[in-house]
Amino acid sequence: MEATVSSAIVQSYFKKFQDNLSLDVVVVGGGPSGLVASETLAKKGYKVALYDAKLAPGGGMWGGAMMMNELVIQKKAWHVLDEYNINYQKISDELATADSVQSTSSLIYHCTKAGVKIFSCVSVEDVIFLNNRVSGVVINWTAIGRLEMHVDPLMVRSKFVLDATGHPSEVVRLTAQKNNVQLNTANGKIVGEMSLSIDKGETSTVENTKEAYPGLFVSGMAANGVFGSFRMGPIFGGMLLSGKKAAELIEKELLKNE
Repeated sequence: MEATVSSAIVQSYFKKFQDNLSLDVVVVGGGPSGLVASETLAKKGYKVALYDAKLAPGGGMWGGAMMMNELVIQKKAWHVLDEYNINYQKISDELATADSVQSTSSLIYHCTKAGVKIFSCVSVEDVIFLNNRVSGVVINWTAIGRLEMHVDPLMVRSKFVLDATGHPSEVVRLTAQKNNVQLNTANGKIVGEMSLSIDKGETSTVENTKEAYPGLFVSGMAANGVFGSFRMGPIFGGMLLSGKKAAELIEKELLKNE
């Protein structure tokens, strides 16, 4: 029985791994914008894998605010909560609260049901850079990096990559630093995240969701970090809408290439 259990896990995992080495879209970071973008694209039939450095995806959504597991969502994003069967309580005509655990777990559930393959404990340590375009990612186990072990990675090809890594903007940062390229920003570099302003931060999260470099899109707080705007704290409507917008923009590009 012991050998059978181990064999089942190894065979099943590595079949999934091998089947996802060439993709339509790679999403890096399993926060709300990354999950929504992944699920939206997968439901439309695209082949999508999501890589998250942590044991469980969900990003900062799990923690609510200061580990109080409630979060706030604006009216303009309530339809997204309805789509994912997330319960919410209206506290005004414009705001509602939702349980962060139910919200996050529901996004993850719908993501996997749509066909997204989620790989936990996997970090992106580089991008595949071909013909001045991001054409995939270079991955390794998160533990390898944290232990500072020199172990070579593996590669995953994709038509597009979405950086949904939150505040660090990890994939865009890697791309810019290692290849000395000009980003699609005002100064050609990562502009940097500003201090907290809820209204401005929520609006700009969606506005800044776009292509940062050929083949590389950015969403959520990573978008504000790259293009330079405010953080917004434990209000998540902009994050959800950013994921929707990222999926729409990427799909447009995918359709161009069909």
